[in-house]
Amino acid sequence: MDTALPDLAARNLGGSVLTANDEFFAEKENLIKPEPPVFRPHTFTPKGQEYDGWETRRRRGVPGADWVVIRLGVPGIPRSVTVDTSFFKGNFPEQATVHGAALDGYPGPAELAAAEWVELVPRSPLRGHTQNTFAVATPLRITHVRLTIHPDGGVARLRVHGEPLPDPRELIGVPLDLAALVNGGRTVEASDGFFSPPDNMLQPGESRFMSDGWETARRRGPGHDWAVVRLTAEALPRVIDLSTLHYKGNSPGSAAVWGRVPGGEWTPLLPETPLLPDTGHRFRLAEPRPVTEVRLDIHPDGGVGRLRIWGPLTTTGRRELALRWFNALTPAAAEALLAAHGLPENDCRSLTAARPATELPAELRELGADTFSTPS
Repeated sequence: MDTALPDLAARNLGGSVLTANDEFFAEKENLIKPEPPVFRPHTFTPKGQEYDGWETRRRRGVPGADWVVIRLGVPGIPRSVTVDTSFFKGNFPEQATVHGAALDGYPGPAELAAAEWVELVPRSPLRGHTQNTFAVATPLRITHVRLTIHPDGGVARLRVHGEPLPDPRELIGVPLDLAALVNGGRTVEASDGFFSPPDNMLQPGESRFMSDGWETARRRGPGHDWAVVRLTAEALPRVIDLSTLHYKGNSPGSAAVWGRVPGGEWTPLLPETPLLPDTGHRFRLAEPRPVTEVRLDIHPDGGVGRLRIWGPLTTTGRRELALRWFNALTPAAAEALLAAHGLPENDCRSLTAARPATELPAELRELGADTFSTPS
C-alpha cells in the first residue's frame, strides 16, 4: 500500500470538509489537516476533553452510523486510504467504510446526496490509536470521498493517497505549472528526504516555513542530492521557478535541471547554476524540448521551498492526458460526456463499456487539441 503518494484530501492541497451528520465533540475540519495529530492532556472544553480530530456523540442505541463528506483538493485515482485513530483509545469507531464519487463543478448537498457513490473501502474493523491503512483497487478518478464510521466515535485524520489526475478541460489554453501536484505532477524518486519529502516543493502557494519544502540531510561524502518529478504529461518546459525561501543557512549552493521522455537519456535543461539563500529564482530555458520527467539536482544538499516548471503540453501530452482522464471516469460520467457530444445512447454505453480505450473516441479528440469547445 503506497502511502508515499500524495494525500489528495489534504487541506494544503485545497481539500475541504463539506458536511457531516455530527461533530459534537470535535470538528470535522480536523480530519484533513496536513500535520500529524497531537494530544494535549487536560484541555477540557464545555463538551469534554479536546481531541485533534473528528468526534461524534455516543449514539446510545440509536440505529445508523455517522458520516462525513470531503471534497478532494486534487482529484485522482485513490490507491490507499488511512483512517487514523491516533489518541482515540476508548472512543474510536469499531468499523469504517469509505466511498468515492466523481462530480463536475462545485456540487451542493443535494447533488452529493444523489451522486453515484462507489465503494473504495468495504466495511472494515478499526483499531484505536492506530493508522489503519487499506488498499484501494478502483481504476476510477474520484473528486469526493465519504467516510462512514460504525456506529460513532473519533477519527484523527483521513488520508486518501493516490495518483493526481486533472480534468484536461481545465488545463487547455492557460499558463500551466507542469510539476504542480494539483495539475497531476508528482515526485517519483529522490535521493533523500530526511527532513521533509520532495513532494512538498510541488504544493500550491509559496512555502510557509522550512519543513514546508524539500530538505535533505547534510551530505558528508561525495555526490549530490536529486529528485525526479513526473510532469502532468509530455510538455515543453520554458521557465523554471526555484525558491529557497526560508532556507538561509541550509540552501543548496547550486542546482541543475535535466529532462527526459520514457526510455530516453537525461538531457540538460538548465546547467548547474548558483543559488542564493532565502530567494526566489527564475530561469528561462534556452532550448525547450519535449519531456515527461525532470530531475532537479541540488549541489551538494539542502532545501528547496518550491519548484515550478512552466510550459505548454505537447499535442502528444494533451492526447495522453485526455485518454487517461476518459478511461478513469465513472461509467455514468463517461456516458454523460459522450452524450453531450451528440452520440446516441447505445453508442455511449458501448464505448464506455469498452474501456480502457487505446485512443480517444472521435467525438472527444478535440480534448487533445490546443483549444476545444464545451458542448452546450
